[in-house]
Amino acid sequence: MQETKVVNGKKPLRDRLPIITKLSYSLGTAVDMWGLWLYPAVAFAVFNIYLGVEPWLVGLALTLIRVWDAIVDPIMGWLSDNVRTRYGRRRPFILFAGILSGLGLPVLFLVSPSWANIEFLGVSVVFWYMIFSTMFYIPIISAFTVPYYSLGAEMSPDYEERTSIMSYRSMAQKVSELGNFYALRFTNLAWFLIPGKEGQKNTLLGMQVYTSILGVIMAIFAIIIFFRVKERYYEKVVVNVRERISILSSFGETLRVVPFRKMMIMGGAFTLSTSMVGSLGYYATVFYVSGGDKIMGDNWQFWMGVAFMVGGLIGVPLHANLAHKIGKRRAAVVACCIGICGYGGSWFLYTPHIKWLQTTASALMGMAAASLWMLHSSIGADIIDFDELKTKERREGSFTSCASYILKLGNSLGYYISGLILTWAGFTWSVKVQAPETIFWIRFSLASLPVLGLLVAIFFVLSVRLTKERSQEIREELEARRGTV
Repeated sequence: MQETKVVNGKKPLRDRLPIITKLSYSLGTAVDMWGLWLYPAVAFAVFNIYLGVEPWLVGLALTLIRVWDAIVDPIMGWLSDNVRTRYGRRRPFILFAGILSGLGLPVLFLVSPSWANIEFLGVSVVFWYMIFSTMFYIPIISAFTVPYYSLGAEMSPDYEERTSIMSYRSMAQKVSELGNFYALRFTNLAWFLIPGKEGQKNTLLGMQVYTSILGVIMAIFAIIIFFRVKERYYEKVVVNVRERISILSSFGETLRVVPFRKMMIMGGAFTLSTSMVGSLGYYATVFYVSGGDKIMGDNWQFWMGVAFMVGGLIGVPLHANLAHKIGKRRAAVVACCIGICGYGGSWFLYTPHIKWLQTTASALMGMAAASLWMLHSSIGADIIDFDELKTKERREGSFTSCASYILKLGNSLGYYISGLILTWAGFTWSVKVQAPETIFWIRFSLASLPVLGLLVAIFFVLSVRLTKERSQEIREELEARRGTV
């Protein structure tokens, strides 16, 4: 559906994709959110609070998982850049890996509570199960996520339409992310309450049932994407390139591209600082706002998720429109400032006196995160054009995987640090009422560390000089050289 008009002697740089295509593509965010991010979202509640594994061990497991994830992603990016099939480069991966990741999700929680008291090499067997089960699962979900996000960067050559695609994806991501927030509330259902023990529930069984349901939905969504979304650059650009892209491009060559490097620092600063305290927000809700009542805390965690989703749904179209008027970089700065208000304001908004105020902080956090990642991806697609102009290669997979492993390394370090903060602050999983100094350090970390990361993000996003005018010039030069797509 490409319109071509002549304005002031120039071809317009605007062509829109059908809404159904963008909606179908956006379904993949559910596979990503549930397959990749549900696990760390509930890990402390399941493995620390329910099974009693030390928080620093849970944090260490999540760190090692993300390190492994960061190693696997570049390999998947290299494979999907170089595969040639009748169905394209990305779609076969999306189909088969999406189905397998859905079927494999419940396996991550197939542990027995009795294992928590069994040690191997001085630590709980549950810790080792966390490590080895995810070692098998991560390559499967990575085989979906890297081609999926690479496909998003090649759906349109248009500067504005890329923001539209990413806004659909980001809004769908906020809806699917609600599934992560609802997970612990699902375990509050009567089916999982332990008879004779008021306020106690079988969190593990609840997660096993919940992930089985989500896994079926993930497989269905992968099938829909395969049949509804096409690879626009494949036939006109990719198949004409005989040389295979080096695996080194996934591991390092992309970092030589200066705008990309700056965007990675921006994203890494945001990811490290927010993931560092992501788990602490749950602990602040349960043990400060809810006074240690886990069921009340899980219910509030769900409403925090609703607020996070609503904030994202409001923020994405708002910032997409803002990006159209003032540019993507400046719009990203606005998103960072909103995040500073949300995280910094958590010191005042997380309060047991007016419990619902914490949802305001969550809404601001959701608005900032959704908008920032939408703009980050849209700018990333422009950077891939910038790279094609210089190298004559389409390396979406390399850029996506490189970005992924840098951001996931930031996430992994963040999870580990959050576990260390909990241990250092003196958190005790078996105690309902935590010490005042423990609560203080949890709240202080939640309110301060993300603000520092967001200030770093603002500095680096402003240093990227890839403006709308320059991006349009790059597109014209590319189309003059290899034609339109």
